[in-house]
Amino acid sequence: MTLIDILIFVIYLLGIVLFGSSFYRKNKTASAFTLGNNKVPTWVISLSILATFVSSISYLALPGQAFLSNWNVFVFSLSLPLASVIAVKFFVPLYRSINSPSAYTYLEKRFGPWAKTYASLMYLLTQLMRAGTILYLMALPLHALLGWNIVTIIIITGVSVMVYSLLGGIQAVMWTDAIQAIILIIGALVCIGVLMFSGTGEPEEIIRVALENQKFSLGSFSTDLTTSTFWVVLIYGLFINLQNFGIDQNYIQRYMSSKSDKAAQKSALYGGLLYVPVSALFLFIGTALFSYYKMNKGLLPAGVEGDEVFPYFIVNQLPTGLTGLLIASIFAAGMSTVSTSLNSSATVILTDFFKLSSNHSGVERKAMKVLYFSSFFFSIIGILIAIAMINVKSALDAWWKLASIFSGGMLGLFLLGYLAPKVKNKAAIIGTITGVLLIGWMSLSPIFFTDGALAKYSSPFHSYLSIVFGTTSIFIIGFFIGIVSNKLIRKQC
Repeated sequence: MTLIDILIFVIYLLGIVLFGSSFYRKNKTASAFTLGNNKVPTWVISLSILATFVSSISYLALPGQAFLSNWNVFVFSLSLPLASVIAVKFFVPLYRSINSPSAYTYLEKRFGPWAKTYASLMYLLTQLMRAGTILYLMALPLHALLGWNIVTIIIITGVSVMVYSLLGGIQAVMWTDAIQAIILIIGALVCIGVLMFSGTGEPEEIIRVALENQKFSLGSFSTDLTTSTFWVVLIYGLFINLQNFGIDQNYIQRYMSSKSDKAAQKSALYGGLLYVPVSALFLFIGTALFSYYKMNKGLLPAGVEGDEVFPYFIVNQLPTGLTGLLIASIFAAGMSTVSTSLNSSATVILTDFFKLSSNHSGVERKAMKVLYFSSFFFSIIGILIAIAMINVKSALDAWWKLASIFSGGMLGLFLLGYLAPKVKNKAAIIGTITGVLLIGWMSLSPIFFTDGALAKYSSPFHSYLSIVFGTTSIFIIGFFIGIVSNKLIRKQC
């Protein structure tokens, strides 16, 4: 990176921190910290939802997957319109009627404190791992480019996000999210422009080479459940996006921050739909990179492949200044996700684990202390996890997998409560335990049951289907146990 590239990146980082911190004066109450006093514009919330979807993982992984294979992962995005419409019609009105900053208040109302505690803890666990993973991945390209110490990069980035998230609250998070969403889209468009017009041949040649190698394929349309076919990815995407829109605090908190029910519905719809073309941009970058390096033989060194190709292109093929912009774009994607995790986790901790009476004197001061301390504590733990990933990545990968297993029951529990109003507490507990065990078997058995007689006990299904089968089993088992229990109670009466 040249001095100009470094300056562009540093100016971006300082600008985001200063801009986010400027909301401190508007962030003096718990309502301002968690919901922005319901004064955030709809377009800002929509872009914030988009930025929550796009992390630095997506920024690098989507081009890498398209470079290696095809557009099969785009089928995930194709499930978003249906999930967005369901959210607008059913989920947004539900949460707006409950009027709580926490997504898990609804589960407490339906099934009692255990449901809220289970969902809250699983959410916090997954967000810790998510924040740590993204901080680690954000540091890798800068470490490779400049040779800076990776621990130093993680600490500087983590502290920067913590400062503006803690000082500015949800308003700082969503406004910086909106800016970061614009930056990452501009960065993607710039890359496409360079790829299409700076190599040998015309843009038509880029498309021709990609078509000849079937790079735009959406995958097989067979009904095979052991590979990532079109149908497997589509149903997986639908369930994951229903989980995002239906039970993920990151999204529900944005519904609650809107000025009105109508504004919340628009935010959910536009934020979800925006991801479809944006993900297509990232995938097209990967496809164009494939054609670019095929037509420009010798530019890509042997051994550089997959997720490494896009960063290599950024460093070696982009003009001076654009490299700094693209590195800023990668950081924009990551910082928006981490800041969202910080604020939403602090909100969950205050709302779900602290009972502060509104009649008590000094309640606002105590609430703000909880929010500030939670944001600080969460940031420090996230930074430590990111640092730990440098040397013990395998152990943390296992932790991440376990967190995903336990949190996999959240969507099923939510749908059971929403779609089966007569199902009571015990049926929900049995259904949730069964579903989590099924998800655990489908996720872990391919790792442990690989050799000999144990191999027959390994799940034959693609890992994408674990949340599909787990969620479905929670609902079906909970529903039917609830029906049987209700009939037995009526007979006894």
